[in-house]
Amino acid sequence: MSNTVVVVGGGYGGAAVAKALEAEAEVILIDPRDGFVNAAGSLRAMAQPEWAGNMFFPYDTMFTRTTVVRDRVIAADPAGVTVASGHRIAADYLVLATGSTYAYPAKPVSDSIDAARDDLHRTHKELLAADRVLILGAGPVGLELAGEIAETWPGKEVTIVDPNEQLLPGFRDELREDLSKQLAESGITLRLGTRLHVLPSTEAGKTETFTVTPTVGDPITADIWFRAHGVRINSDYLTDGRIATPTPAGQVPVAETLQVRGHDHVYAIGDITDVPEAKMAGYAMQHAEVVARNITAQLRSEQPSATYQPLPFPMILLPLGSRGGVGQLPSADGPSVVDSATVSQYKGADLFTSRFTEQFGPTAA
Repeated sequence: MSNTVVVVGGGYGGAAVAKALEAEAEVILIDPRDGFVNAAGSLRAMAQPEWAGNMFFPYDTMFTRTTVVRDRVIAADPAGVTVASGHRIAADYLVLATGSTYAYPAKPVSDSIDAARDDLHRTHKELLAADRVLILGAGPVGLELAGEIAETWPGKEVTIVDPNEQLLPGFRDELREDLSKQLAESGITLRLGTRLHVLPSTEAGKTETFTVTPTVGDPITADIWFRAHGVRINSDYLTDGRIATPTPAGQVPVAETLQVRGHDHVYAIGDITDVPEAKMAGYAMQHAEVVARNITAQLRSEQPSATYQPLPFPMILLPLGSRGGVGQLPSADGPSVVDSATVSQYKGADLFTSRFTEQFGPTAA
């Protein structure tokens, strides 16, 4: 068997597995973008546009041997893929790493680095002109967005609305207590256990004063709003079932080796897998390590033996700006809550920029 590895998607998992394998095989990475995007930096880049270059890593400097095809896969089977331009790309090994779609600005919508930076600059100007900000969703994205806004503009009124009665359900009580305290100290208002009767009449991310009525409590008047909920798995190209039948959530079933069930040479990484865990960048990169080891073994005519086991409890590093935040990490005794200084050290200070610079090379800054 020859050694062409086709990686579909150049996000956290896809870029990592392509980088790891390019010295071992002929690697073809397919992605419409011109670089890897550290989406963890999007919210800070919107609040501080001078920081935006830190989140983009051009593919042309990231790889030395990998061939990058800027296109979208529209169909896939165990022997290869078809891209939107109509070309067929054959694969000896296929890695599905197409991730998920999320509301802007948490994930940029433009495919080029320059256009994505322009988008963030425009949204920054809109936000700069707003005194009152409404965020719909109190999950990690909504909370991080609020933290970045509060750190950059301490005088802005920030309100978060979410139908859940509790922040970050499933995490330790002391983490939630610390989070509530830090939000209150930053002047961020939480409206939990409620939702809006009707979405704002204005476009998300655009400055225009509006008033909305929640199902519980007083009306809310704000000048700009952002959506911070609603993940959609990018697996439309698999709906014909030639590789797998996606679950109702759009995910594909994988074995512990991260091989797609029923296929020896097709792997999946990150959000698209049915691994029972939160869909986080850190997990996708761990998946990439397993897949790279297994494909390397197969290239050497060995059996793939590396496996991935999800943690039995949730893990998180949730920065609130560069200095605040909460975290829950694994330890020998189970989940361990860490303080804001630890969150800042591990993530909040540079949002993994130094880690990715070491792994992928220079940023676009």
